[in-house]
Amino acid sequence: MSQRLADLAREMQSQADAPAVLDLIVASVAGTVPGAEEATISLVQARRRVVSAVATGNLARLFDDLQQQTRQGPCMDAMYEHETVRVDDLATDQRWPDLGRRAAELGLRSMLCFQLFVHGDDLGALNVLSRHPRAFTDESERIGLLYASHTAVALAQAQKINSLELGMASRDVIGQAKGVLMERYKITEDQAFAVLAKASQDTNRKLIEVAANLTQTGVLTSEGRH
Repeated sequence: MSQRLADLAREMQSQADAPAVLDLIVASVAGTVPGAEEATISLVQARRRVVSAVATGNLARLFDDLQQQTRQGPCMDAMYEHETVRVDDLATDQRWPDLGRRAAELGLRSMLCFQLFVHGDDLGALNVLSRHPRAFTDESERIGLLYASHTAVALAQAQKINSLELGMASRDVIGQAKGVLMERYKITEDQAFAVLAKASQDTNRKLIEVAANLTQTGVLTSEGRH
């Protein structure tokens, strides 16, 4: 496991930008932390607003939405209290009764949360999720803490923390553009991304520029060529 963590750390540090690092972080959790099924990196902006900087799926994003709505939760405690928070069963845990009940209704039962960084008024946490109660063990917590330490170092060394909000905004625009293409052509999300990528290559423009143009004008730059 130590070798896998070292390999992942090197791969994270080799990524070109913050979104790529974030994607790798959450995508690698399930194969690294025992019991993990999903993951998200929560970002608290100005110590008030909770958002998902990146997530493996809708369940993880919905949990961050719940934290924002209830202003409570294990991830927020991990960020504010500088500690690892482990939840064996959200359905019965009394620390966050409102959030726990609503999270259990979504199908989320156990969690591990690790503080990643504090940067001014912005805080970040790595959250590891499972649909099963008592999914995480002491070994899960130990490995998760090591993994979180590696990811925090990778983010800090890349000096990309300040670009997280920008990266999230870019991700939102690209997501909107994919939605336009999916509706227009009745294609999948992956196919829509491929269309955007091809338009970017054909026009020698950045992907975010192509996506922004599509969302603003409804026109894909290279549509006339298809």
